Amino acid sequence: MMNIEGWTNSSLISLLDGIKSGGTPNTSRSDFYGGEIPFVSIEDMSATRKYLQHTVKTLTKEGLKNSNTWLVPENSLLYSIYATLGLVRISKVTLATNQAILAMIVNPKVIDQEYLYYWLEYVRDSVINLSSQTTQSNLNATTVKTFIVQHPENKKEQEKIAEVLSTIDRTIAQTEAIIAKQQRIKTGLMQDLLTKGIDENGNIRSEDTHEFKDSAIGRIPVEWDVETIGKIASLQRGHDIREVEFITGNYPVIASSGVIGFHNIRTSDSPNVVVGRKGSIGNVYYLDVDFWAHDTSLYVTNFFGNNQKYIYYLFLYLELERFGTKSGSPSLNRSDIHPLKIALPKPLEQERISKILTQFDTSISNLKSSLKKLQYQKTGLMQDLLTGKVRVTNLLKEKAAAN
Repeated sequence: MMNIEGWTNSSLISLLDGIKSGGTPNTSRSDFYGGEIPFVSIEDMSATRKYLQHTVKTLTKEGLKNSNTWLVPENSLLYSIYATLGLVRISKVTLATNQAILAMIVNPKVIDQEYLYYWLEYVRDSVINLSSQTTQSNLNATTVKTFIVQHPENKKEQEKIAEVLSTIDRTIAQTEAIIAKQQRIKTGLMQDLLTKGIDENGNIRSEDTHEFKDSAIGRIPVEWDVETIGKIASLQRGHDIREVEFITGNYPVIASSGVIGFHNIRTSDSPNVVVGRKGSIGNVYYLDVDFWAHDTSLYVTNFFGNNQKYIYYLFLYLELERFGTKSGSPSLNRSDIHPLKIALPKPLEQERISKILTQFDTSISNLKSSLKKLQYQKTGLMQDLLTGKVRVTNLLKEKAAAN
C-alpha cells in the first residue's frame, strides 16, 4: 500500500473492541425458535442493504442459552464468512447470528464505523479471492482479523468519506425503490389491460361501466373474441447453428437466453417475438431488428394481422414456462402452446394497450440506466476515496469555514 500523508495502515483487529462468530441452536427444538431475539443468517444479509434490523428467524432466550450464539450489541458490523462471502451490514438492533456471520464491535476512538463498513465493502472481491477454494469457499475469524485497513488518521476525514458514499448509497436505494414500484404498477396494469382492455377513451374496462360476456375462458369484454395461440401467432422452432459457424455480421443470433452473437445471415424479419424453447424456457424477447432465430428458441412466422408488440406482452403475461415439459431436459414445444385459448381484442385496441405498456418499459429502462451509472459512480468514488487517491480535506476545510 502506498504511503499517503495523514493516512495509516492498521490491522482490522486493532480497530475493534471484539470480534466473534455466532452459532445455531438445535433446529429440532421448536422451543428455541420464535422468540423476540432476531437471528441473522446469510439470507437476511442478502435481503437487506447496509442497515439490518429484521430477520426471517428469531430465537427464544432458551435458544440463545443453549447454543454458541451470543447477543450482538446494536451498531455492530456483521460480516459473512461462509458461502456468500464478504457481505457487510450494520446491526440496528441487538441480535444473534449463526456461525456464518462474524460480528465486529468497532472501537469508535480509532475508526469511524461507517468508514469501516465501506472499506470492507470495497475490498470484497479481494477477500473472496483470499478464501479457501474448497467445495464451499469459507473465511474464518483468524484470517479476517489480519486484514490491513488503509484509513485516514483523522476521524473527521473518515466521517466525510463515509458521508459522501452514504449520499450516493441513498440515491441508489431511492432509484431501486422507484424501479420496484414501477415494475409493480406495470404488473398490475398488464393484468388489467390483458384481461379487460382499454376503451376508445383510454379507460380500463370494468363490468360496472362496460359490457362483458361469458366465454369458454370466463367473462371477457363484449368486443373481444376467444382464439387459440396458434391462430393469432404461429410459432416455429429456430434454426441450428454453432458459435464457430457465426460469420461476423449485423444480425443478432437469438437463443433462449437472449443474444449470443451476430451473424451475416438472417432467418427472420422484424418486428418479431421470440420465446425460449430449451434452456431458459419461457423467456420472451421483442425484436425490432431482423435476426437469426437459434434452435433453442421459437419465433413467430405469422401474426395474422395482430400487433406484434401486443403478442409480446401477451406471451409475457401467460408465463409460458409453465407449459414446458418436465423431463430431464425441459423444453417448450409449440404443440403445447398453440392450443391455448386466450381472449383477444381487435388490432386497434391491441395497439393502444401495447403503447401504454411500452411507455412503462421505457421509463423502467431509463431508470435502470440511471441506476447503473450511479453504481459505476459509487465504484469510482470508493476507488478514489478509500485509497486516498482523492482527498476530502478540501470539503472539510469548506465545512469549517462555513461554520
